[in-house]
Amino acid sequence: MAETSADPIQFLSLGDPPVRLFGRTARARAEQVAAKAGLAVGDAEDVGRPRIVADMGFAWDPAWLRELKGRPGSALLLDGLPVLYHLPPGTPASEADPLALDPIDARTASLSYFELRKRERPFVMPLDPADPLPVERALYDASYKGVTDLLTLYLWRRPAFWLTRWAAQAGLSPNMVTLVGFVLCVAAFWQFWLGHYWTGTALGFIFMVLDTVDGKLARTTGQSSGWGNVFDHGIDLIHPPFWWWAWLHGLGAAGHQLEEVYKGGLLTVIVGTYVAGRIIEGLFEWRFGMHIHVWKRIDSQFRLITARRNPNMVILVACLCLGRPDLGIELVALWSILSLIFHAVRLAQAEGVVFRGGRIVSWLDAE
Repeated sequence: MAETSADPIQFLSLGDPPVRLFGRTARARAEQVAAKAGLAVGDAEDVGRPRIVADMGFAWDPAWLRELKGRPGSALLLDGLPVLYHLPPGTPASEADPLALDPIDARTASLSYFELRKRERPFVMPLDPADPLPVERALYDASYKGVTDLLTLYLWRRPAFWLTRWAAQAGLSPNMVTLVGFVLCVAAFWQFWLGHYWTGTALGFIFMVLDTVDGKLARTTGQSSGWGNVFDHGIDLIHPPFWWWAWLHGLGAAGHQLEEVYKGGLLTVIVGTYVAGRIIEGLFEWRFGMHIHVWKRIDSQFRLITARRNPNMVILVACLCLGRPDLGIELVALWSILSLIFHAVRLAQAEGVVFRGGRIVSWLDAE
């Protein structure tokens, strides 16, 4: 078949090692990831179109597929051995010499992942059928956002790995995990509403872990979908104000009642700053084509603690340990104001840079 502009690049996998990664054979998983990257997957080679050929004796970060798609005539090498290579039309893979192509050294090359907000060297490693765990860990770590909150990045990174691995082996889909998390999210809201803060916190923390697992499960198994993204991120976007509302309502039942007008003021501040903060993030991305959290290193560092759900829960739980759930929600309101000021200043500073003729470049690309 003659190549046309509409023909996607073909993905060819060489070999089929007897190993399963996150519940799927290495080859089946690689082909699904390739399909998600927009490559055509099939057993029969079509020499009339470009092809990306993968040696299944190696495991690699899916970011390499996206990189190779834009670099025809290139080969990704690990210690001189071809791992992935992009062949032009006309030469069968069986007759091609990958070492004659433009080399990319897996030991030294680094890429930026703007969708995951990080910059690092994507992994490439031999696949040992007798010990797939190191590859699974590498695939899981590759799916992790580099710029996120401190709980997600540090506290439950390891527990979420084992849950992701178990869910994949059990055949659970990411949307199933999201649905279970949604039920727990609603249950936590109800417990906060009744003033049962410790029960609500326990349910909420399980939900927060599952909120990490569903995304990692989607990326490590190649099952990400548009609906799953909307379902997951829709819950993330909508539920936090309801939690803070329920926390305020439950203060009376917990013996820490505040004046109704004061509670209304606190809720207005928390919800208002939350909405305003999201608007600022959207404006920054619209104006400069990147998340506000990846402009400078300080923005990425502040993302660890900015007034989002997880850092706010740290404040609430700390005050709950002191027997002061009322103080916790007051501190959340204060921290929300301070976080909004920080992001508003950063947006104004970025606009100032552009006004003076400068460019807004992410620190992930600048170094």
